[in-house]
Amino acid sequence: MTMPNTIPPFLPFARPDIGDAEIAAVTEALCSGWVTTGPKTRAFEEAFTNYLGGNGLQSIAVNSATAGLHLALEALGIGQGDEVIAPTLTFTATVEVVRYLGADPVLVDVDPVTLNIDPAKIRAAITPRTKAIMPVHYGGLACDMGAILAIAREHGLKVVEDAAHALPTTYQGQLIGQLDSDVTVFSFYANKTITTGEGGMAMTRNPQLADRMRVMRLHGMNRDAFDRFTSQTPAWYYEVVAPGFKYNLTDTSAALGLVQLQRLPQFLQRRQHLAARYHSQLAELPLVLPADAPAGDVHAWHLYVVRLASSARIGRDELIQALSDRGIGTSVHYVPLHRHPYWRDRYGLSPEQFPHADAAYQAMVSLPLFTAMQDSDQDRVIATLHELLG
Repeated sequence: MTMPNTIPPFLPFARPDIGDAEIAAVTEALCSGWVTTGPKTRAFEEAFTNYLGGNGLQSIAVNSATAGLHLALEALGIGQGDEVIAPTLTFTATVEVVRYLGADPVLVDVDPVTLNIDPAKIRAAITPRTKAIMPVHYGGLACDMGAILAIAREHGLKVVEDAAHALPTTYQGQLIGQLDSDVTVFSFYANKTITTGEGGMAMTRNPQLADRMRVMRLHGMNRDAFDRFTSQTPAWYYEVVAPGFKYNLTDTSAALGLVQLQRLPQFLQRRQHLAARYHSQLAELPLVLPADAPAGDVHAWHLYVVRLASSARIGRDELIQALSDRGIGTSVHYVPLHRHPYWRDRYGLSPEQFPHADAAYQAMVSLPLFTAMQDSDQDRVIATLHELLG
């Protein structure tokens, strides 16, 4: 008798870790009768500020990290004709917000080991039009923020950290979000280290920037919905002081975020465990493994990105297909911006201008890594990589 072939369940590249506590919190918010921006959003902002240690920080909850980056640059006065320096190895959201304001992103190459923006390339790209630097903490590993902040001080530039990958990353013992940047923006997208489904948080110590971002996140009104419906001032009255946006976070999302933030320490521990297992069990394969954080610092391990060595017997695309055929999902982070038609054609970009990012892109694969992933799931990935590359 022939036994039927058994195909293991498909292992996705990422999956959110949602439990009963999150479901109960969202249900409570729904039953409260307040589902838009309100008390849960305020509580989430306060909890996030406290997580980062307070010390003058203010949190502005938004419906995406993209929104937070846009608000940050708008509040800093970035506008027509200005330039903002950013890495080419990032998601388009990092720099599309620069174009929203009529400014121009100036893309630069990355460090070949960390895949973070190269401070030397930042310095070389500065012109009289440069107004800001947007470092991206790639995969959850902190950029060389000491060098970047020093360059910014020297040239009078603003710094907006794209920390979409970087909760709870540290740099020289400080959490990302606690440094001396003008604004730091986190993402709570579905595959991030904590999730609100969609959402983000902008952090700043500058009260003027915080006030501007709060006004602009909700139509430029000087009172948000929570203020208008809980204040003694007549609910109907507000003033529009600027042509704002619709970037507010809902209470249902914030309720989810409050529980996820409480679980962040165990999430980090799980990600560190999985990353360490990949490190030890893939070391003998023809792969360049991702750089870890320096001793004493924390890598958030949002992503685990390997690069095929030149000695590998199959190519990157072939490897991705072979893993998929065996029920294992992967991704690529990222197709560099200089290869996308809009950025390439608008700014006349070519791969030769970004040798490190381009070489990394052609060899990279993001392996499954998420907190609900079991060791047995990871064993499948490791065994399959040994089968294909060993």
